[in-house]
Amino acid sequence: MFARRRGPPARKREARETVALIGANELKRRVMIEVDGEPYAVVDVTFAAPSARGATTMVRTRLRHLLSGAVLEKSFRSGEKFSEPDVALAAASFLYADADGFHFMDEETFEQFTLPAGQVGEERGYLKENLQLQILKYNGEAVAMQLPQFVELAVAETEPGVGGDRVSGRDLKPARLETGLEVRVPLFIKEGERVRVNTQTGEVAGRA
Repeated sequence: MFARRRGPPARKREARETVALIGANELKRRVMIEVDGEPYAVVDVTFAAPSARGATTMVRTRLRHLLSGAVLEKSFRSGEKFSEPDVALAAASFLYADADGFHFMDEETFEQFTLPAGQVGEERGYLKENLQLQILKYNGEAVAMQLPQFVELAVAETEPGVGGDRVSGRDLKPARLETGLEVRVPLFIKEGERVRVNTQTGEVAGRA
């Protein structure tokens, strides 16, 4: 007979079950954290270097409450740590927007649900009909969306490729996309063409 395999020592099992915390110096856009027991998504983050010797780096954030959509500004010390909220991801697709909010469909259950404009925020500019994305559920309720890294959108309006500004070694010009999103595109991009937009940075990665 084979000898029965013993499980790992209790101390090691407990270490594996310990929830990993997120440090303030690890925060970036769309990371979700709990602050005072409430779930938030990071909208923006900047790191302020200490002006005095030995001082602590401060992390300044804009946070959006996952339930109410309210946005607040809050600063933390770089050494502070946060728990992740208990959320689940579900595949969904964007249907349409109206005065009631932004309507989606759960790809597994086919249930339709709505997120108010406040919870979608500035990311509405990336939403196009039938876009596949992830929905965050908190205690079983849809509370926020998670966009793919890139979306493909058509250029609705842009000037001819002259007089562009040199940015990061490229000649760029302003453009408005089909969703109303304002971006900067290479000079050779024309109206009606489709471009790939990085939803994390808002930068255009070229033609779709």
